[in-house]
Amino acid sequence: MYAPHTQTEIQEMLDAVGVESLEELLRVPDAVALREPLAIPPGLAELDLQRTIGAYAARNGAVDFVSFLGGGAYRHYVPPVVPAIAMRGEFLTAYTPYQAEVSQGYLQAIYEWQSYICLLTGLDLANASVYDGATALAEGAIMAVNATGRRAILVSSAVHPNYRGVLRTYARGLDVDVEELPIAADGRTDFSSLEARLADERFAALVVQNPNFLGSVDVPGDQVRRALEASGTVAEAMSLGALVPPAAWGAAIAVGEGQSFGVAMAYGGPHVGFIAASTEHMRRVPGRLVGRTVDVHGKPAYTLTLQAREQHIRREKATSNICTNQAHCALCATIYLAAVGGSGLRRCATLNLARAHALAETVTAVPGFTRRFAAPVFNELAIRVPAGTTAAAVLAKLRERKILGGLDLGRWYPHLADCMLMTATELTTDAEIESLASALRAVAKELDLVRV
Repeated sequence: MYAPHTQTEIQEMLDAVGVESLEELLRVPDAVALREPLAIPPGLAELDLQRTIGAYAARNGAVDFVSFLGGGAYRHYVPPVVPAIAMRGEFLTAYTPYQAEVSQGYLQAIYEWQSYICLLTGLDLANASVYDGATALAEGAIMAVNATGRRAILVSSAVHPNYRGVLRTYARGLDVDVEELPIAADGRTDFSSLEARLADERFAALVVQNPNFLGSVDVPGDQVRRALEASGTVAEAMSLGALVPPAAWGAAIAVGEGQSFGVAMAYGGPHVGFIAASTEHMRRVPGRLVGRTVDVHGKPAYTLTLQAREQHIRREKATSNICTNQAHCALCATIYLAAVGGSGLRRCATLNLARAHALAETVTAVPGFTRRFAAPVFNELAIRVPAGTTAAAVLAKLRERKILGGLDLGRWYPHLADCMLMTATELTTDAEIESLASALRAVAKELDLVRV
């Protein structure tokens, strides 16, 4: 409720600070005051304004680049309905919905988000979101530690390097050990040593990513499903429209990043992490959950429930003290999923799969460029550059041609310094793929790598 000050109160405050009026209080000092009016151009029509802003953007040279970047942040089509609804004042200016009676709209949106995540992962419940995919992984690992009482996590080396870094940061503060499984020759996790590693019963969970950071579809087999009760997976959101859901192979906890669902890349954030789990982990899920009930009139109503956050209960009882609900990003993802529907999501995921295969076929037709791994992929893959150079050198040459060719895998895996991680989505066109192939031929010739 807004209660304005009375004139008497205002005068008392002015007297306390020693000024005569509000104008004097707010007066800009002469040293920094404008000497003349700003040269502000007249108002423009919307289309003219778009062209003007586009011209400003063109000054940094990035608008004409063709991008094959991925590695955890993906370029996808965002239907206009997403910003049209998400940017409404009712949502954009809303605060945390502590008062359920005045927050029914936002609570319902969060409830729908949770429902979508459950449908996509096949698990029983999901939370209201967390910061991003990396923190979702760390929080999921803590859930497993709390469930089992064990003090170690076994994680695949093919999980996103940044995610593993965040996991280690969280684990260090909790005195939890993090050990890794190696990557197999085909680009998936090498589970050959799993039985021996689990013999001492130290591990609370096994964590794999599907598709993994190298682009490979990395689903554990039956022996892995039976290995740990609290096994978990890191999922890329769009892939859930095409691949077997985590619950189908026995995962008790699924975490991931939902940026692909209508959330702008926005220079790397903010994004929206999700956590889903089986019913047995209900009271271990961090952060907020929204529940659906009925009010005194028998009508549907929504409320925060199982809110084991530090501001709701004693700090030492909280499931996590460093997580939050990315409500607006989750809202964008919810609107996206509602707009495209189940068939639309499958279609979009299928297009991502098809675009990746088209990218692979075209790039590997360029002499000297080959697939690094044989495992199936979803929408990104590792490409080995010709002998005698590095991925970094090739990518630098591509940038000179206004092509962002991918990520240098040597940045995280030194033995893969000759590999680029390249991504294609439903927005990647045949013309863009052909321009990449032509540029690769020119680069190979310029570097005198192969005969072209």
